[in-house]
Amino acid sequence: MRDEDKPEIRKLPLFRDMAEENFETLTQAAYAQSFPAQLEMIRQGEPADFLHVVMEGTVELFSGWRERETTMAVVRPVSSFILAACIKDAPYLMSARTIEKCRIVMIPAKDLRATFRIDPDFAMSTISELASCYRSVVRHAKSLKLRTSRERVAAYICGQSRVACNAASFTLPIEKRLLASYLGMTPENFSRAIKSLQSDGVATDGMRIIITDLKALEAVAGPDMLIDGSDVKAALPVADFSDTRWTDRQVKSS
Repeated sequence: MRDEDKPEIRKLPLFRDMAEENFETLTQAAYAQSFPAQLEMIRQGEPADFLHVVMEGTVELFSGWRERETTMAVVRPVSSFILAACIKDAPYLMSARTIEKCRIVMIPAKDLRATFRIDPDFAMSTISELASCYRSVVRHAKSLKLRTSRERVAAYICGQSRVACNAASFTLPIEKRLLASYLGMTPENFSRAIKSLQSDGVATDGMRIIITDLKALEAVAGPDMLIDGSDVKAALPVADFSDTRWTDRQVKSS
């Protein structure tokens, strides 16, 4: 593991408050490994031997059953996966594969559990991380079960806009097929949902989403703090809002 990796890992909420000597001990046996694109790194059902920290690249977490697959999350730097299995010493419930070339730091799960027992601040951070993940899963499940596909797409677009103080446009942070899978629909249904939202304040330009009427879009999405609350732990990367051709002033407010 590179020396410059440690400060980046240390900044993560999971490791931020733990004692320095325990952090040094925990990372002593950690090592970094590079993976090519489209490589399956871990497989659901396998023992959770390592906590993975993404330093470079993008990783898809997915699950499969009876020849079917679904995207569970997409992870970008700097963030970790899959903590729960490591702490429980249980099999992975998800598989992971690289979307692009990645560099991953791998921390032995047995060392995580040992540190959990002796460092109360790390233990509290672990509990907080797992609680945030649990609440995120509950919110996502509620959205999948209570909203139509059209409403889910509208809610996703509103959420991305809200992250950037009601930005009027953004570039989708991942491929449409992955986003569709995460939102519980086929790519074809995702495209139909986007098209159906044109009359409710959404325009598209390739991977760019343009909001032309935020209030109309919110009327479809029905934002709800018990589904879309601010404490939700993002399972997808934040969109790119860097295109200056569109500004917040171009969003209709009435």
